[in-house]
Amino acid sequence: MDELAISTEELAAIIGPENISPPPQKRPPAAPPKPAPAPIASPVAMPPVMEPPLMAQPSVTARPAQFAPLQNTNGSSSATNIDMLLGVNMRVTVELGRTRMSVEEVLRLGPGSVIELDKLAGEPVDVLVNERLIARGEVVVLDDRFGVRITDVLPPVQRISSI
Repeated sequence: MDELAISTEELAAIIGPENISPPPQKRPPAAPPKPAPAPIASPVAMPPVMEPPLMAQPSVTARPAQFAPLQNTNGSSSATNIDMLLGVNMRVTVELGRTRMSVEEVLRLGPGSVIELDKLAGEPVDVLVNERLIARGEVVVLDDRFGVRITDVLPPVQRISSI
């Protein structure tokens, strides 16, 4: 059997040149993709840097804030200021005295035990408001309850210095 060999030109003459596509070209093999570089190890991982969007920024002028002066409605500002504080609850403590005891002494306490305090009988007791000394007074009994009659109020300078 004879082999048939037809050239491209002969084939084009038979079926028409518009019906023949050029033979595929041999391309060189593509280079293998390069591996991504390994990240550099660092002791602290840094967050990615976010770049601001590329938009036109309007110019901003900063000025200090200006407030209108407060107006008195009654003409008496101190009365309205104190009215705001009248409903505030504060802890009032009357301190008869203090002492220091070891754990062993505290564990031995029981009904009828007496604890000796650092104040003398008849000495004024301290009146503390929110743990700040503001006055001194004497213990009184009112209808089977203890109370304190205020005998001395510390001057504001002493109250402030105790803070």
